[in-house]
Amino acid sequence: MLRLSALRPLSLFSRSISGMSYQDAISSLNTLQSNAATLAAVASRVLQNEEALAEMNEFVTRIGLTPDDINALNVIHVTGTKGKGSTSAFTDLILRHARPDIKVGLYTSPHLVAVRERIRINGRPLSEEEFAKYFFQVWKKLQDNPPIIPGTRLMPNYFRYLTLVAFYAFKDLKVDATILEVGIGGGGDSTNVVSKPVVTGITALGMDHVAVLGGTIEAIARQKAGIYKKDVPAFTVEQHDPSTDLEAILRETAMNVKASEFRVVKEFSALKDIKLGLAGRHQWSNASLAVELARAFLTKKHPSLYPDPIPGDFVAGLENTKWPGRCQTILDPHNSETTWFLDGAHTEESLKCCIQWFASPNVGLFDQPTGDAHRPLRVLIFNCTSGRSAEVFLRTIFNELETQLSIFKSPEETIRFFDQVIFCSNVTYSDGHFKGDLTSVALASAKHTGPTTQDQLKVAWSRMVKEFPSNAIHSFPSIEHAVRKVREHSATRRTHVLVAGSLHLVGGVIEVAGLSSVALGDL
Repeated sequence: MLRLSALRPLSLFSRSISGMSYQDAISSLNTLQSNAATLAAVASRVLQNEEALAEMNEFVTRIGLTPDDINALNVIHVTGTKGKGSTSAFTDLILRHARPDIKVGLYTSPHLVAVRERIRINGRPLSEEEFAKYFFQVWKKLQDNPPIIPGTRLMPNYFRYLTLVAFYAFKDLKVDATILEVGIGGGGDSTNVVSKPVVTGITALGMDHVAVLGGTIEAIARQKAGIYKKDVPAFTVEQHDPSTDLEAILRETAMNVKASEFRVVKEFSALKDIKLGLAGRHQWSNASLAVELARAFLTKKHPSLYPDPIPGDFVAGLENTKWPGRCQTILDPHNSETTWFLDGAHTEESLKCCIQWFASPNVGLFDQPTGDAHRPLRVLIFNCTSGRSAEVFLRTIFNELETQLSIFKSPEETIRFFDQVIFCSNVTYSDGHFKGDLTSVALASAKHTGPTTQDQLKVAWSRMVKEFPSNAIHSFPSIEHAVRKVREHSATRRTHVLVAGSLHLVGGVIEVAGLSSVALGDL
């Protein structure tokens, strides 16, 4: 395992580009990260749209790509507040099952364990050698071609750089289709340099990211709709915000840019007879949008007839979709007594969906009553980003647990549903270091002058559940500490562990607990 005690710029003159390794690429990539304050400023600029997009277009030009090169990637562009990664994954599998003769590129974020997970060809991440090759080819072009517009930076930030690598790799590998997940926002996102996608889609919008990005839900909706383009189909799922007619805002934007059509995709009733590869009732909306995105793409780029609501080849894609860290159940390959339930839910709404999934029969809900020594021990590992309300998130968990136990007429008590609760930071190892791919400058550079987020979570849990045993609530400075505690329990009793609150946390657990081979597949 690579442990970085400090980030150091990599000298490109120390050896030839051809000799650079994957770890060299990761070390260089991490020098492009920003601290927490800069990240907040970048998010604000992204929402302002035009300045951010002009800068990204310059970076594209400097690596030798033209607008026609980008459009030739045949992009399916996906944004939203939640579900955009799952929708992208569904779309990827549908295309590959419907047309196994084409090459499909998939660009998503964030990664769980390895940065190269973000850039996939026909479902497989770039190999370490491929990633390093494309990474340093882009790096050299940016170094050799100075900024065009005065004041523009020599090198882009972390996410923009990876977007450039994805574009460069997809062009070189001659993909027939590209599924492009927006990083943040929509109109001002670095992926929005695609001026002529094949089809665009917006997943569910919610209030959660408004608090993070600032602005109103209406402004966020308009920003997301910034991916809609002239003469391109513009889709969205049904939006259910009680305070605002978000669908009207999206429709208006689509009309203003002269999209070829605007459609609100309703959930397919046929999904009730399909066992989706991604668990959770909330995936019906994502799967329905994916079906229409794939249908629109195939109809335009590979003309054929797809008259059925969900064609057979599409069904096979939906059933075989896998998306690590989203309502995922993993039997520990090192200890058969431990089962991991992984969900990177990090908003109130996604946490509700997470608990709906976990607190249901055949997942985390058992016939044995609370206190029965024969039922598995339930452990919650949780964290959330600093600045988000610990108590609000925990109350969401409790409220949804209470609802689920009522729905299934379970005699269990909400406050005793979890036997052990562990709060920890996103730091990978107990010595305070990160795995190279999981290094977070924003976290490492944050100044802690008061209680840590995990301490605040522990206090909030104790305050909300006064009857909960104090020795069953833990606050740890690293993910490795948390995994060790789980190992202690599973040594004497079957243990079911729900990991939620952050995709960074989920990725760290996969790394430290040695779950990559089963959680991520062939890396």
